[in-house]
Amino acid sequence: MNQGKYVFAQITEFLPRRVFDRLVVKYSGNKHVRTFTCWNQMLCMVFGQLSNRDSLRDLIVAIDAHRNKSYHLGLGSSVKLATLARANINRNCKIYEEFACHLIDHARRVCANDDFEVKVDGNIYAFDSTTIDLSLSVFWWAEFRKKKGGVKMHTLYDVKTQIPSFVHITTASVNDVNAMDNTPYEKGSYYIFDRGYNDFERLYRIQKLEAWFVVRAKDNLKFKRMYSTQVDKSTGIRCDQTGVFLHAKSHNRYPQKLRRVKYYDCETDVEFVFLTNNFELSAREIAILYKNRWQVELFFKWIKQHLKVKSFWGHTLNAVKTQLYCAITTYCLVAIISKELKIDRSTYEILQILGISLLDKTPIKELLTNNEYKNVKELNYKQLSLSLF
Repeated sequence: MNQGKYVFAQITEFLPRRVFDRLVVKYSGNKHVRTFTCWNQMLCMVFGQLSNRDSLRDLIVAIDAHRNKSYHLGLGSSVKLATLARANINRNCKIYEEFACHLIDHARRVCANDDFEVKVDGNIYAFDSTTIDLSLSVFWWAEFRKKKGGVKMHTLYDVKTQIPSFVHITTASVNDVNAMDNTPYEKGSYYIFDRGYNDFERLYRIQKLEAWFVVRAKDNLKFKRMYSTQVDKSTGIRCDQTGVFLHAKSHNRYPQKLRRVKYYDCETDVEFVFLTNNFELSAREIAILYKNRWQVELFFKWIKQHLKVKSFWGHTLNAVKTQLYCAITTYCLVAIISKELKIDRSTYEILQILGISLLDKTPIKELLTNNEYKNVKELNYKQLSLSLF
């Protein structure tokens, strides 16, 4: 099947073309387009992510150096800098957002994994955001502070599959808790938040949807204890209490009982306080759930190091969103290839091998399985030891 095909062409066969074409029709993406279609545009962006291009000009130079191969790579017969720049500015980023969401769903299905230290029926999600700094002199729309601009990538991260299940991109001036309004909650699933998400009205919505949350409490929390559960303090758990908010405003926003768990980390000599609406798991399991919130931070660190999400190939909000969603598409594509071809390598190793082999004609499975890369210094972020905080 892959005889004579370039590695990049083999990679893009894992992308559902029919789904993408339906989205293009939905948003009239190819209206008035003669040759350089939305599909060509997205493949150019994915090519840039995989080959680690620093700028739009750098990407075009790399493509132009192999112009006789462009058609077979799926990039179109000719790619010009101005053509790709206009496409990123004018073509609706919703096409690439919804396609990334479809690929996320597919990646989560193929990466499904029940091997988690806390046995729960629902999914486990960590929610957080990362800020990507931008220059206000170039990205005029991204005002954040007086002399600083930026965008935020609000991410709901599936801890079990190691795949982001939901990504919402806003300007950096948007408060983190506002992104909770766009989050698709699931009945019976677990949502883990840092203390920046202590919005009790929004947390109560999760309670009413019959989902669970674990959030780190702020230091000035006013909590009235009703009763306590006996705990084993040798595990680090200091107390496991049930009660209600003492402050009237907080109580009105969350009128039901809550559980407060205190955990002492002997390594850092710091005590942490968690709030949760789950009364079934043990206090130690609540602490373990919160420990796994750190995985979303590792995900942010990984994509900033290995994909192009800090230097942008366009200056408008539409262009920035298009590039970020194409980066998420690339991440999911690598995860899908790893699982469907049963490759026993880290995401970093696969990305490194593919990045230097895009114009090779070796069958992709042979490329990823024949050679040994055991001396790669980069640790797979999934395998990093997770200190509790």
